[in-house]
Amino acid sequence: MSGFGRLGSGIMRLGSFARIALIIGSGIVVFALLMVLRPRPQSQEPPRRTPIVVTAPADVQSGNLTIRGNGTVRPKSEISMSPQVAGRVSWVSRSFATGSRFERGDVLLRIESADYENAVMAAEAEVAQREVELLTWEEQRELAIEEYERFREREGATTPIDSSEVSGLVFRDPQLRAAEASLLRAEAGLADARLALSRTRITAPFDGIVRTKTSDVGQYVAPGQSLGTLYDTDEVEIVVALTDTEAALIDGLWSADSGDETSRIPAQVRGTFGGVEYAWPGYVDRAEGALNVNTRTVDVVVRVQEPFLDDGSGRPPLLIGTYATVDIEGKEVDEFIVLPRVALRNGEAVYVVEQDTLLSVRPVQLLQEIDGEVLVSGAVTSGEPVVVSTMDIVTDGMTVRRAEGGLE
Repeated sequence: MSGFGRLGSGIMRLGSFARIALIIGSGIVVFALLMVLRPRPQSQEPPRRTPIVVTAPADVQSGNLTIRGNGTVRPKSEISMSPQVAGRVSWVSRSFATGSRFERGDVLLRIESADYENAVMAAEAEVAQREVELLTWEEQRELAIEEYERFREREGATTPIDSSEVSGLVFRDPQLRAAEASLLRAEAGLADARLALSRTRITAPFDGIVRTKTSDVGQYVAPGQSLGTLYDTDEVEIVVALTDTEAALIDGLWSADSGDETSRIPAQVRGTFGGVEYAWPGYVDRAEGALNVNTRTVDVVVRVQEPFLDDGSGRPPLLIGTYATVDIEGKEVDEFIVLPRVALRNGEAVYVVEQDTLLSVRPVQLLQEIDGEVLVSGAVTSGEPVVVSTMDIVTDGMTVRRAEGGLE
């Protein structure tokens, strides 16, 4: 083929490629225009989900509120026993041992008494001697009076003796008064000696239990030295710390008179022994007159009588040191609502479901919190469903859905 033929053939192939490229490019332009000019779909927000809530019926009650607190049982009275005289301990009672019980008037220890017995004998002898001296001077006075009367008779006197005319020395008055004073002094010394002797017997001042013992036979003791500690078992105390709000719910707290049994504020003390809970009746003895500076609470003292008495029920004694729960009878309220603790929102509101779908925020006032429950007052009626589940976002009047099988 000549050169002109090959050139023409090449030009024809280039023309074919150009047509193909033009077709493809036109298609791309048309597709791009369609994509730009097509109508855009309208954006739609996803449907909102209605919150599901768990509810519990409101329990409306009336009666006396229960003010609950905790505290540790302590003795009403506890003393450190000490001697009033010095000496060596000669005898110790079996009742004077840690944990042992004793009765009022029991002799717990004796101190060697020989020296004190001798002192009593010496004082008795002194008294006897002074009595003889007094009798002697009384006789001397009688003799002086008789001798003076005989003198006056010899002088012809007929009037009674005028003591103002005669010196007291004549009738031995100074000697007589001195003898009387000496006798009084000797009798006082005898009383002191007998008192010291009686104090060698150390007796229990009340019914109680020995907490600690720090002395034994053979030990020399001095006045004021501790022999051990004793505590009274007639009554025990529990100090309960209450907030001022809780204390305000107890009628007559500040005027409580524990001596008047008819006006005592009742209480119940509960403690656990061996895994079993027991209860003891008690009463409010008093409230401290100032707030506790550390806790800013009111300390209320509750007492239990005869905590160690065996009443035949198998109940153990209310031991010192027991951590106890105390329920104090509060004021009577016409109406209050009992709800689970989780139903209270920010301490001032509850959520109530109205008409099964609408959430209502109701303000309430907290009265008391006991064992996972709250006692409140407010515009909630008995049986109304109160929300007890958590909610992230809450608005009054929002739509909710109650979960089936809510809390009963």
